Amino acid sequence: MIEFKNVKKVYPGGITALDGISLKIDRGEFVFVLGHSGAGKSTFLKLILHEETATEGKIVVNGYDFRRIKNRQIPYMRRSLGVVFQDFRLIPTMTAYENVAFAMRVTNIPEKQIRSRVPYVLNLVGLKDKARSYPPELSGGEQQRVALARAMVHSPPIIIADEPTGNIDPELSVEIMELLTAINKVGTTVVVVTHEQELAAQFHQRTIYIEKGEVVADTSAGLRDKLVSPSEVEVVAR
Repeated sequence: MIEFKNVKKVYPGGITALDGISLKIDRGEFVFVLGHSGAGKSTFLKLILHEETATEGKIVVNGYDFRRIKNRQIPYMRRSLGVVFQDFRLIPTMTAYENVAFAMRVTNIPEKQIRSRVPYVLNLVGLKDKARSYPPELSGGEQQRVALARAMVHSPPIIIADEPTGNIDPELSVEIMELLTAINKVGTTVVVVTHEQELAAQFHQRTIYIEKGEVVADTSAGLRDKLVSPSEVEVVAR
């Protein structure tokens, strides 16, 4: 599903954001990618979305080899990913229903299918009664659920959540993570990029630690029962 092999990313000015990382996330996995600000998490995400290109190495996402991908293929690759952003990125002048429906309309999905699919997905995230509400009328947790519904509406094989609990309180954070866990249980690959080590620890999933552009620990590599402590690897929030 997602494979990085010896991937290096150097920005103009010689800033090395990722330094030769290798990892593989298989179909149906739930993975936390942990690291503090500046560790390389944002670059990792931008490379997956092909918003940035690697300086060196191989990246494959959903069968697309980024060394060979054509420009006309990039939109199709991105449609195979559902992305939940920290700042929600909802359109304030559209209702919850319209925000989710918009993600389908831009890909020319028939209106009949939209009318069937959008209420179904809003119901899944517990917002059936908020379909006609505008983002300013919703709480932070509800806005995050709309963003999650929008990411799910195409039934993508992979959902990527970028700091999905960064703008909501701890109780709602657990609810969002439980929703993502439920989505994963039906076969969707879920990747959560976050700095919140304590939250990740509650859900006992594979955890990849990035520090200074390198993968410094991966609980799938025989470390599931002994996570690297903050004193050994500085991955806690700063």
